[in-house]
Amino acid sequence: MSDSRVIVGAIAGAFGVRGEVRLKSYCAEPAAIAEYTPLFTADGAHSFTTIVLTGQTKNGLTARIDGIVTKEDADALKGTDLYAKRECLPSLPDDEFYHADLIGLTVFDTGGVALGTVRAVQNHGATDLLEVHSPGARSSVLLPFTQAAVPTVDLASGRIIADPPAGLFE
Repeated sequence: MSDSRVIVGAIAGAFGVRGEVRLKSYCAEPAAIAEYTPLFTADGAHSFTTIVLTGQTKNGLTARIDGIVTKEDADALKGTDLYAKRECLPSLPDDEFYHADLIGLTVFDTGGVALGTVRAVQNHGATDLLEVHSPGARSSVLLPFTQAAVPTVDLASGRIIADPPAGLFE
């Protein structure tokens, strides 16, 4: 899959028997997922050019997606992640970032010492956490993605400057 695609949602299974799907949206505004078409599967084997939102369900939306006409079609795609082309997504303010842009960046402390590389961005409710892996370390460190702990993100240079809480990287 190309780096120019960003995950925006997933098909959660069938909704009814007429080809509607339950759709998880990872977008800040859940209904915006329909605006980022065409959407692609991770392997690029399927693309969906038309998504019509039909309602809401617990933990998601319901939708009609072109090419999915039966319950069996929808069930076959259950768990399939959906990706949008990066250029279809809106630009963000200076202090906001797509998770995909942060993964792979090198994290340095305020003294210029490399702490590791961002492997993932997690959120367990309170705030985003950068999963930073250091070479030779047995486990990753979860760095709070707050202004205090991460004062600088320089996408152009591919680096993050962090001021982690004392003892976090020891």
